[in-house]
Amino acid sequence: MKVTVIGAGGFVGQRVAAQLAADPDVTALSLVDRAGLTAPEGAHAQMFNGDFSDPDLRGAALDGADAVIMLAAILGGAAEADYGLARAVNVDATLDLFEYLRDTAPLTRMVFASTIAVYAMPLPDPVTDATPFAPTMVYGAQKLMMEVALSNFTAKGWLDGVSLRPSGVMARDGADAGLKSAFMSRLFWSVRRGEDITLPVAQDSRSWLTSVDTVAANFIHAAKLPEIGAERAFTLPALSLTFGELVAALHARFPDSPSRVTFDPDPATVALFGQFPRLETETADRLGFKRDADAPALVDAAFA
Repeated sequence: MKVTVIGAGGFVGQRVAAQLAADPDVTALSLVDRAGLTAPEGAHAQMFNGDFSDPDLRGAALDGADAVIMLAAILGGAAEADYGLARAVNVDATLDLFEYLRDTAPLTRMVFASTIAVYAMPLPDPVTDATPFAPTMVYGAQKLMMEVALSNFTAKGWLDGVSLRPSGVMARDGADAGLKSAFMSRLFWSVRRGEDITLPVAQDSRSWLTSVDTVAANFIHAAKLPEIGAERAFTLPALSLTFGELVAALHARFPDSPSRVTFDPDPATVALFGQFPRLETETADRLGFKRDADAPALVDAAFA
């Protein structure tokens, strides 16, 4: 099985590449990113440093691929700040990718990274596979456009696509301070390093979280799954945790850490990241996608 990962130099992409390199079912691996790429240990991977919208690079990287995992995107606040760039990557280049595969390799499994930002805030309780969409951010709207396009291509038999919506992925060291969600990753590393941190949410604020190892495994599961069924866009399983529960798990993992965690809730941040209801992921559960077992397991996997 040959797999191509687009966006392989990113936080999730690096972990996807590493897991694919250790997978005995994967006989060939192509990694694409505009940033510098490092081949995962033990892998004989083809490395493509450049823009996936480049027709020559795209053709070479996708040649013979049985599955493509599409992770490249302009995220969150960056998409809000530069609509033109966000459209060029999240819409134009992504749709070009779908159409290229439609025309050259329609049996290819296309696994597309979408987002829970396709939902409206505040979220209903519970969120299910039937929850309607109403994105307010450019990023969420553009991802939803591509979900619809990929589902349409699949229904027409033009591609074998699936869109996955991960929750907050933990925990990126040095997360971009420009991302409004960066404080969640900084919490993990602050406790590990013994640094104090003040969180812009309340102790009882609740969010959906997943470890990077678990979300990477779920993208690979989607690439290898023989049959998916009619529903081709769904939210991945995640843990629903309060920040108090998360802090307790981190201090249990690092009992000697002198880190002091305090809470100074900002209403806008709480509205975005601290008012998550119950999450029911019937489609993903039925298809064998996984969530971290509990808060201690999430913390362990985040630092694996």
